[in-house]
Amino acid sequence: MLKIALPNKGRLSEEVRELFNDAGLEVRARGERALTASLGGEFEAIFVRAQDIPEFVADGAAQAGVTGWDLVNEAGRELESLMDLEFGRCRLVVAARDESGITRVEDVKDGMRVASCFPRLTQAFFQERGQKVTVVPVSGAAEIAPHLGIADIVVDLTSTGSTLKMNGLREVSTVLESSARLVAYPRNGAEARRALEELTQALGSVLAARGRRYLMANVPKTSLEQVREVLPGLNGPTVVDVMNGGHFVAVHAVVSSKTLYRTVNALKALGGQGILVTRIERLMA
Repeated sequence: MLKIALPNKGRLSEEVRELFNDAGLEVRARGERALTASLGGEFEAIFVRAQDIPEFVADGAAQAGVTGWDLVNEAGRELESLMDLEFGRCRLVVAARDESGITRVEDVKDGMRVASCFPRLTQAFFQERGQKVTVVPVSGAAEIAPHLGIADIVVDLTSTGSTLKMNGLREVSTVLESSARLVAYPRNGAEARRALEELTQALGSVLAARGRRYLMANVPKTSLEQVREVLPGLNGPTVVDVMNGGHFVAVHAVVSSKTLYRTVNALKALGGQGILVTRIERLMA
């Protein structure tokens, strides 16, 4: 049974569990504080801190794991990235106080102190630019460091930038863009690789279905050319004859939920009837 290291708490943990459940790999734990859980079939989950997952996977304690790309890069371990899970998106940025006069990364002077929970990435970022800074490692709340005189600038995670602005900081540069990733032990055997490929396909089918809807409608045959423009679908709409439908045919297509309102109205304008929209659980190309 292959071990998959998953975050043990926080928003990332919740989203990972939802994804695995939707993919048919229900997380069955004995209790809220259980350290392991069955995922059904070939997989077993082990719950650890998100920042420890790169180490667990790189050391072969787990064949794969899910954690933030920022944590994978900070660990600096050799790992194989299998897929971007498309949630937990954030950026690791350089930020300075509004009144500091620092508006771009080139304004950072040699000898300045930089507070960050990501000392390795921070050091590498400034070294690549030939800037000699002193990294001040902190375990959290890096944004307060400039106000306390602990550091001149910070390198911290942000998703919207609102927390930085709230604390009188402005973004200066982006160090890294991050999201949740499925990573694997680089020396997995053939059987493990086969199982992980199937896992990747299962998770990918759920992600592909998100933001999509399956639409069915009866439309006049005379409007089919215009309908094809309204319903491009994945490979164009599927057209099916309707028994006793007269001059109507049924069209089926996968559409974006973001444009669903306009799509339905466009079909109505073309004489569409009996329009039905349903959710899609999984979508495999």
